[in-house]
Amino acid sequence: MRVAELDAADRPREKLLERGPEALSDAELVAVLLRTGTRGTPVLDLARCWLEEAGGLDRLANSDLHELLRRPGIGLAKAAIVAAGLELGRRLARRQLDDQPLLDRPELVGDYLARSWAHERVEVFGTLTLDARNRLLRAHELHRGARAHADVEPAAVFHSAIVDNAHALIVWHTHPSGDPAPSEDDVALTRRLAEAGRLLNIAVLDHLIVARRGFVSLRQRGVLPV
Repeated sequence: MRVAELDAADRPREKLLERGPEALSDAELVAVLLRTGTRGTPVLDLARCWLEEAGGLDRLANSDLHELLRRPGIGLAKAAIVAAGLELGRRLARRQLDDQPLLDRPELVGDYLARSWAHERVEVFGTLTLDARNRLLRAHELHRGARAHADVEPAAVFHSAIVDNAHALIVWHTHPSGDPAPSEDDVALTRRLAEAGRLLNIAVLDHLIVARRGFVSLRQRGVLPV
């Protein structure tokens, strides 16, 4: 159903003006940014599709302008509006963390990662990029699904840190089995990435394995120097 065919109280923009933005669902807020749909796809359906394909609002928020432009029927105007909205959200989130040493201890990092990824049913691999005071710049999800650690390329890992102008990064991945115990491959990968980081002058502060039954910090295990 097109937005114009909805009752006025159910149209995203009118609902926002009448009841405030907090009354809207994630899809409705995205629809307000998009304004119109594409040929054959009403704007609310388009917004829901974006969220489903991205895996939720948190992951959609990690989309950059080039990723938005690759979506069918999305031109420069729509992509620019959505990218600007997402960037405003990221900047506000960073400012709210200015006085918080959010990621200066493995316990805080583990808690942060567990909120979004502890219950994943597939292995997810990513990085957290940090500024010089160990404050979070951005969370990156680099891969989903089974993958041999030998296939993890340092170039892909450090690309996110270079783009974010990061001082350091934390590597993380999930164990869908529920057991966060590291394997020999996990240890070898950590050491390989730490060496690459030294060459690039981007410190790898930790590698966390997150699962339903907790997390393990390879820095705490002595694989990385304190």
